[in-house]
Amino acid sequence: MNLQPWMRPEHLAPGDTKSLQGDWSGLELHAIRSTADPFFEAAFRALWKEFGAAGEMEQEEVIAERMKWHPSQMHDEAALLYAMQLITRNGEFVAVRDHTAILLANEPGAIVHLSHNLVAPAWRRSGIAGWLRALPVSTAREALAAAGRPPDAPVTLVGEMEHFNPESEATGIRLTAYEKAGYKMVDPSLVDYRQPDFRDPRIIDQENGPQPIPLCLMLRRIGMVNEDFVSGAEVCQVVTALYKMYGRSFRKQDMQAVFETLKNYPPPHTRIPLVPPTRAVKNHPKQARLAGVQGSP
Repeated sequence: MNLQPWMRPEHLAPGDTKSLQGDWSGLELHAIRSTADPFFEAAFRALWKEFGAAGEMEQEEVIAERMKWHPSQMHDEAALLYAMQLITRNGEFVAVRDHTAILLANEPGAIVHLSHNLVAPAWRRSGIAGWLRALPVSTAREALAAAGRPPDAPVTLVGEMEHFNPESEATGIRLTAYEKAGYKMVDPSLVDYRQPDFRDPRIIDQENGPQPIPLCLMLRRIGMVNEDFVSGAEVCQVVTALYKMYGRSFRKQDMQAVFETLKNYPPPHTRIPLVPPTRAVKNHPKQARLAGVQGSP
């Protein structure tokens, strides 16, 4: 194996062990800490081209503010570490992702929100996506160390996913990718998760207030791959962490709409099923063929 120093086999998801077999010689990882970084422009523009036009990514000024966060600085009972990570070979774009490790004041572990993940077409199906999925675990451990917390504290990776649509092939591909990467879906019939409104505040005001987006929660709890249930308390903790993160960038009045939804979550001791993400796909014959398609959350 010709692994790079930043490639940590112990952080790979159970379905990503094939990533150990690739040719990784010459790959470089660039941890971009500010907009002044010479690699920022290439990383941000690649993400914006893919996700910005669809309203699935925050503006550049929001990202710039996130890069100032530090996990030792607690604010509103949460400390944050944002990571934008670009991979290149011989100066050529290979992949980029960004995510945020969140530390809550009264909880020992880290919750990592997965924002965006993009692989160059020539590198798809190469196994590089597995290493991209491992990077958030490293970020969580970095945040825990910077905050003086135990290095073996619990880590939960969280993805937000649109509800299953039998007419959308892309949705089925993403659900399959999440499942192969070791993620499970919080039963959406019991938890009505809402993502804050990403639109420009001026548009929000012109259109009678925020319109939170209903999404599903995907969890990968490190070291707990066989667990099929999560407590209501843990789900509430995860969502609160996400809202604390979003709340650093969005207006208080726009966040109030999503914080209100927490009142309708299951009680703390409720056992909420964690279901395979592709269960919905397999229940729809039209989408069954997607079960073998590789993608990347």
